[in-house]
Amino acid sequence: MENPLFKHYGNNTLNLSNRMVMAPMTRSRSDNPEHKATGLTAKYYRQRATAGLIITEGTFISPEAVGVVNVPGIYTPAQIEGWKLTTQAVHEEGGKIFAQLWHTGAYSHPDLHNGKKPLAPSDVNPEQQIFTAKGFQPSHKPQPMTTEDIKRTVNDFKQAALNAFEAGFDGAELHGANGYLLQQFFSKNSNLRTDEYGGSVENRARILFDILDSIKEVADIRKIGVRLNPSLNGIMGILVDDETIELYHYIVNRLNDYDLAYIHLIEPFTDVSGNAYAIQEVAKYFRKIYSGTIIINRAFTKETATKVLQDGDADLVSFGVPFIANPDLPERFKTEAPLNQPDQATFYTPGEKGYTDYPALNN
Repeated sequence: MENPLFKHYGNNTLNLSNRMVMAPMTRSRSDNPEHKATGLTAKYYRQRATAGLIITEGTFISPEAVGVVNVPGIYTPAQIEGWKLTTQAVHEEGGKIFAQLWHTGAYSHPDLHNGKKPLAPSDVNPEQQIFTAKGFQPSHKPQPMTTEDIKRTVNDFKQAALNAFEAGFDGAELHGANGYLLQQFFSKNSNLRTDEYGGSVENRARILFDILDSIKEVADIRKIGVRLNPSLNGIMGILVDDETIELYHYIVNRLNDYDLAYIHLIEPFTDVSGNAYAIQEVAKYFRKIYSGTIIINRAFTKETATKVLQDGDADLVSFGVPFIANPDLPERFKTEAPLNQPDQATFYTPGEKGYTDYPALNN
């Protein structure tokens, strides 16, 4: 019987040669003044084009969205041109690629914003170390966003989606996970607002639906995905609480109305066993609620990924680190070939080393 990992997958947007997705991973190779993806970026993604779908590293939607150095943006003409090199390379290999649209919110530093505080829902310091040009520096209390700031950010996401399509991407993923801006709005402990973007579950989720509605006005919403991390706890200043399950139930149920390309869910990556406020098995829980395509992510091996597909809890499985060290990961899984081991020391360092120099099987 054929392993489901290697089966074709299609819906009204996706037409994928297999069910292995390359997860979005920051690689910090855009160490150029224009903060753009380069020919080296294109080579990296070309090498991994046998994934059923590639989701790029997070790409910043505006200067206000920046939270890390050496990460590509998608808000200037030069950046759009830079990404065209990547989409062309992947398409030449027969691959599919989505851009992940990113705003870090409070996870940033004034040094990345000409001395200004980064914008976030409320003035809650995430207490993180931020990677700046001077090295790692502690985060500060951010500047609470005005309603005008929020409206501008919604428009920035819309424009970034348009820019992604102009750059040749097959679609775009909204980064609503891992404690960044959208999840900062979702979470009670990082969103202390009392206006229409704070307080109730519906209000805290509002920005996501404002973004989707704005994109829907100008582009095919069936080419948009959303990434969510419902059981994130104790990381990036986000905690699960007595309304977390209700919040994500509301979000995912309402996403049924949008006919999206997919939702991309993350299983808990800290121990939440025994925590009554946390969803223990994310894919299994939301499969009962969501009628569309589900991608699931959780440090999968070939065996555990196969099982989640066989159990019917997800349609696609995303792999992160294994794709860093194994550009031909689907072929290695298919042939039971050994895997290259990743060099963590080069995950975020400029240049080819630890980026495009991992050998493929036929090298």
